[in-house]
Order: sequence, then C-alpha cells, then structure tokens
Amino acid sequence: MATRGPALPELKLSEAERDQLERWVRRRKSAQDLALRSRIELECATGASNSEVAKRVSVSLPTVRKWHTRFLERRMVGLVDEPRPGRPALISVDRVEQVVVDTLESTPKNATHWSRAKMAERSGLSKSTVGRIWKAFGLKPHLEEEFKLSNDPLFTERVYDIVGLYLNPPESAVVFSVDEKSQVQALARSQPAFPMMPGVPERRTHDYVRHGTTSLFAALNVADGTVISSIHRKHRSIKFKKFLQKIDKNVPEHLDVHIVCNNYSTHKHPLVKVWLEKHPRFHMHFTPTYSSWINQVERLFAEVTRDLLQRSDHRSVQAIEEDLRDWVKAWNENPKPFIWTKTAKDTLESIARYLKRINGPEH
Repeated sequence: MATRGPALPELKLSEAERDQLERWVRRRKSAQDLALRSRIELECATGASNSEVAKRVSVSLPTVRKWHTRFLERRMVGLVDEPRPGRPALISVDRVEQVVVDTLESTPKNATHWSRAKMAERSGLSKSTVGRIWKAFGLKPHLEEEFKLSNDPLFTERVYDIVGLYLNPPESAVVFSVDEKSQVQALARSQPAFPMMPGVPERRTHDYVRHGTTSLFAALNVADGTVISSIHRKHRSIKFKKFLQKIDKNVPEHLDVHIVCNNYSTHKHPLVKVWLEKHPRFHMHFTPTYSSWINQVERLFAEVTRDLLQRSDHRSVQAIEEDLRDWVKAWNENPKPFIWTKTAKDTLESIARYLKRINGPEH
C-alpha cells in the first residue's frame, strides 16, 4: 500500500481562480510550464497529498511544494513571475498571459513571426520586458527547426531493433552504422580568406565557384568508433555494393556483420540483394523513414562538416577527396565512439512527450 506524503496546506479556489487555471490547462498552445503549474494547483485543490499530486501530474515532490507554496503566498501571480528583490512587479498576470498567448497563437502584420519590437508595440510593454517574459517561458520566435515525423508502420519495431544493436550487440558480431554523404561540393572562394586576428574573426567571401561533387561512403563501428570509408564520384547501387565488399574484406571472417542504414533505394537495389544472399553473414537493419537521428554515422558526418567542409576552399574534386581521406585517417588514429544511452522504451517515450507538447493537451 502506497504511503501518503505530507499533507498539503488546505487550498480553496475561488470560482474565478478555478476558471482561470482550467483555461490555462485547456488552451492548446499555452506555454507548457504555465499549463503544468495550473494542473498542480487544480490537483492540490482536491485535497490530495504531495506524493499523490506529484504522481498524478508526473513531476517531483519539490516541484509540487514550490509552486503550491508560491500560489498560497501570491495566488495567480505566483505561477507567472518569480519573486525578485527590489521594486514589486508592476505587470499584471493578465498582461503577461496576453504576451504569451499572442506570441504562440498569432503573427504580426506583414511578418512571419514576432520580434521584441513588434510585440512591444502590440502589448504596450518595453522590448526588455517582452524579452524577459519570453525568456521566462522559453519562447524563441526568431528560431525554427525543421523536422518530419516518421510515418513508418514498423517504426516501433525498428527502433527496438536498432537500439538493441547499440546497447546489446550480438556476440561474435560487429555493428556498423552506414550511410553516404553525397553531393560534397568542391567550392573555391572567389578571394583568399582574411586570417583571424585579436578581436577580429576570420573573414571569407560569400561567393564561390563550384568545381564538382563527390560522395563519402562511411561505416562507423559503433563499438570502437573506427571508420571504414570509400569515396566515389557517383552515388549508385554498384558503388554501395563495392563498399559492402570493402567492409567484407576488413572484417574478420568469423564475425557476423550487422549494417544499420536508411531506406534509400540504393541500399535495397536488386544488385545489392543478390550480393547479400551470397554473403549470409551480413544482416541489414533499416532505420524508420525520416529518422536519420537514430543512425549514428550521421554524427560522424556532422563532425566532418564542422571540421572540414563548413569553411572549405577547394579548387578541384581531387583536392577535397584527398582532404576527406586525410580526415578519416586522422579520426581513426584516435577514434571516438558515440555512446548511445537511451533504451528503446526511453526513446519512444521521449518522442511521445514531444508529440504531446507540440499537439497540446487532449480535450
């Protein structure tokens, strides 16, 4: 039988307070922090214990105590403004809420997103005050990130399969995370760069001349971080087959080979399938659609981009290919595996929380 936590101070909500808290919880696009605090107070009003409220709302006991204490001291304002030393806050909770709601649920005229200046004009508050409100609620209208949720019917099964390989690889086997970084461009800047000096960053021209492209094929050993690589001008199934042959030659014959790769048609071409049938020690594991984040070799490609390609200045494809080979060689001299820590269940729960956050609470 579960033990009850310390009794919460008795809370009686006025009709207006209860209506406001329920409105904050129901609003689909309300800031999540404010919605969470409102749910805590509504649960506290039922007379439940600390532990019961924490369990119902899925937060820690200190979180329940903190916001309930602040609500008892300052009522609705306590859920919005952190108490600060000095002059008392002059901005009402309603004005703060309006800034949050306008930021989340509207756009300014002739613009795609709010700036501090535009919101200040809209709300009648200063730009610095708008900035503080946004910071308090984790709002960053100037930022955006691209994403696409997987529509793979085998999403869950594939996540369990691949994460299982990362956390508990089979005995007498090696696991490779494989992909191709295609369309790597040899870009020649129109003018030489100005070197960095004290107080002045390195400066490069924004314009460049293209001198062709190449592709980096990479197989990251998820256990020790070493990389098997090849460079090909064309990104075709026959090149992928040749890369599998290279992996085959580099892995001792007594070991099975597990390949984690995406669903690109090159990886499933009949030519590749025929080769795989003749090499039964190779086992293919395909990531869910639109889920490159689960393929660890993408982390390696991010390192290549940051270290070598982001500021590249190459006058020929041969030059950039030579630098790519040198980069991989240097990496293998001191390889660093990317340690996967989340279980498949933790990964799926993280995705579920994200979906709940962007879709809002169900009604």
